[in-house]
Amino acid sequence: MNMDNYFSTRKNVFERIEDASTATKVLMSLMMACLTGIMAQIIIPLPWTPVPITAQTFAVLSSGLILGKRYGCLSQILYIVLGVAFIPWFGGMTGGLEIFLGSTCGFFIGFVIASYFIGAIRDKYISARNFKKMTIVIGTANFALIYIPGLIGISLWSLLTQGTAIGTVDLLMMGLVPFIAGDIVKILGAASVSKVLLPKE
Repeated sequence: MNMDNYFSTRKNVFERIEDASTATKVLMSLMMACLTGIMAQIIIPLPWTPVPITAQTFAVLSSGLILGKRYGCLSQILYIVLGVAFIPWFGGMTGGLEIFLGSTCGFFIGFVIASYFIGAIRDKYISARNFKKMTIVIGTANFALIYIPGLIGISLWSLLTQGTAIGTVDLLMMGLVPFIAGDIVKILGAASVSKVLLPKE
């Protein structure tokens, strides 16, 4: 395939996703929720924190890129709702309201916010659909929109379940520092999705 055919195919696929019926877009959101659930099973538990390293953040970051703000966000809402209701696809094949309201609750909320934010930038600013700019957008979503509510959630969970507040250094070691290297890889991977799949005109 020459480059002209590649650019034409990329644009056609993007437009077909954009012009799809509501039912089709909801189905695509469900498929992205399934991908998030599958990638949540790729985990590396850490002994000093209840928050494991998982691959699911890549699916979260990619959801807004592929589906846009509404349906990317919907995919993460479906992931949470179905995980709470009856599908054990949270990290480590877990599910239910107790897991959702546990130490990772803030991260779940951040998933919804981040997917919407990335999708909104993807929808509104065509010029942002290149690797460098989207790396900044996705990095902001990852480290601000996921981790801020995530760290707040850990702090509240500790206060409510242990009766003590976590110090700032301990909180960062539990909920941020161990994940930075892996997140950079996932951010670059998601930015590559933008470069490969999103038309630039």
